[in-house]
Amino acid sequence: MKPREFLEIDPATLHLPGSRRDGADPMKLQRQVARHGTSILGMPPPEVKRGSDGKLVIYDGVTRASRVAKYLPGTSITVEVTGQLQGPVGGLPTVGDKL
Repeated sequence: MKPREFLEIDPATLHLPGSRRDGADPMKLQRQVARHGTSILGMPPPEVKRGSDGKLVIYDGVTRASRVAKYLPGTSITVEVTGQLQGPVGGLPTVGDKL
């Protein structure tokens, strides 16, 4: 079994998946801010996959990453790399592009 890989990264640099090209759902983001504010304490790490170009794309946690990038700019978060993709993902927009 492959060991789990965790990285500390600025969430604004993470690429959005094709299904979420427009970024976080505004209503879901509002609910998260109301519930958690700017705290990242206890936040589960977003799951990302590495593209063939080495860039990371979010697969679970777009709203969490967007909340941190928007309200705590420059703050790093822990992400879990859960796999490798066949193609590049660097052409997809980033969380920071959609703030």
